[in-house]
Amino acid sequence: MSPTSSSPEHPSPTAVLDVPAESQTSRKKKTDWVRRAFFIVLTLLLVILIAVGLYLWNLASTFNSAERIDEVFPTGERPAAVEGAQTILLLGSDTRSGLDDNAGLADTIMVAYVPADQSTVSVMSIMRDNWVEIPGHGEAKINAAMAWGGVPLIVETVESIIDIPIDHVAIIDFEGFEGITSALGGVTVNNPRAFTAVSGETFAEGEITLEGSDALAFVRERKAFATGDYERATNQQLFLKSLIGEVLSADTLTNPVRINELVGSLTPYVQVDQGMDAGYLAGLAWSLRDVRSGDIDFFTMPTLGTGTIAGQSVVLPDWDQIEVIRQALKDGTIDAYEAP
Repeated sequence: MSPTSSSPEHPSPTAVLDVPAESQTSRKKKTDWVRRAFFIVLTLLLVILIAVGLYLWNLASTFNSAERIDEVFPTGERPAAVEGAQTILLLGSDTRSGLDDNAGLADTIMVAYVPADQSTVSVMSIMRDNWVEIPGHGEAKINAAMAWGGVPLIVETVESIIDIPIDHVAIIDFEGFEGITSALGGVTVNNPRAFTAVSGETFAEGEITLEGSDALAFVRERKAFATGDYERATNQQLFLKSLIGEVLSADTLTNPVRINELVGSLTPYVQVDQGMDAGYLAGLAWSLRDVRSGDIDFFTMPTLGTGTIAGQSVVLPDWDQIEVIRQALKDGTIDAYEAP
């Protein structure tokens, strides 16, 4: 037998490479299945990305439709900025018409401060009857600044008190609280004292859940209290802290429908400066992603009580304590401030 002949003991090279037709068919089917699975997964991912993109675009579009304030910041020299910190002036009104065209009186004035490390948020209420120097107008109640010079003048006035610049401004109509609380399914607060609002709503002492018109009555009421705006400021702080806690809860953050309803219910009742758009808020939210309601501190600008000046009942600022606050804001230690 020649060396190239084949035998059962010495199969030819061709015989070794032969693959049964059944194996080739099985391998082809497996390859086709993997390819189809890959395209199915890729298609699903694309659909999800498109859906998320459309959702985020809708949120951004909704918020960016909020009314913009044309003139916000005063001209001329302003306080030096604290590097990395953010200061936002929040102005509130019982009625939107009261702040249209940057006129009228600000019923609520709050300064929200985020330090450079974004670990906390401090919110200081400034009662509207505080007797302060309004640039170019002399001494008066602070809420008169809005009527005399619109947003730029109240920004300038607040900056002269805190001695750091305001970065952004938002004007909020309390009517928006109705829609927000409804979108959240209610906001639970621990009410320190029972009271009945002049509009008829009754609020029991202890834990109560506010929604719709009850929430609005809770944050607006002042006539039911002997101390008037002092108690109103306390109630507003209490409500906002509970509201923020609800927004930061897992039930809200993981619920796209609820977030969409929140943004949609708030936008018609907000006026913001040109720089406070959806992109800025997204960046701020990301920087504050580890902040929870316990990291947010509310307090009222210190006062010496009330008095009468030029026939008006006014609130007298405690300038010694305000100086302490100024330094704490610049040092980034305001979260440790304790009112006397």
